[in-house]
Amino acid sequence: MLGGISIWQLLIVLGIIILVFGTKKLRNVGGDLGGAVKGFKKAMHEDDKDKDKDEAADQPQAKVSHEEESGHTYDVQAEQKAEDQEERK
Repeated sequence: MLGGISIWQLLIVLGIIILVFGTKKLRNVGGDLGGAVKGFKKAMHEDDKDKDKDEAADQPQAKVSHEEESGHTYDVQAEQKAEDQEERK
């Protein structure tokens, strides 16, 4: 067990640490350590998301062709302007 250290020796060391530092300070250290681990995991997860975004940005999303089979185009703004002019008359 752990290089010859028994459970009783670990309990004695834990008791001495609690007497020296106190439970309040140990609780704060535990909370700080937990917050640090949580922050580290969050940073690693955000780094993975950034890598995914970079990989997605490198690849083209879609190819757009401006040619239509009929050869006609549809201009929405021109149609709206014509409707506005008719309303003004």
